[in-house]
Amino acid sequence: MNIALIAHDSKKELMVQFCIAYCGILSRHILCATGTTGKIVEQATGLTIQRYLSGSQGGAQQISARISCNEIDLLLFFRDPLTPKAHEPNERDLLRLCDVHNIPVGTNIATAEALIHALERGDLDWRQIVNPA
Repeated sequence: MNIALIAHDSKKELMVQFCIAYCGILSRHILCATGTTGKIVEQATGLTIQRYLSGSQGGAQQISARISCNEIDLLLFFRDPLTPKAHEPNERDLLRLCDVHNIPVGTNIATAEALIHALERGDLDWRQIVNPA
């Protein structure tokens, strides 16, 4: 599966810790991330991550484009709900696209862990359910 990683500044360390904890599962998938998040996760885990621009410079929009083209299967987006962001409208668009394209989204550690365990069990192969061969 193609998994995208995004984390607000105050949640980057949590994303790193999450990726360290689930490195074995994540290593079996194709990962991409916004620039800074991808860099620090890659350095901490050794995972191979395709990095886009930083989120504030358009990285989230690059991931949105991949979602629009059905090239992302799962989004882990650790958000800081308490600090307003200048690029918040882009984030709303990103989440809306996930709804339009039925992309599972983990926006906090609880949903991310539920999704990663479902991924490990094989429960997230939803495209086979929606579009059986």
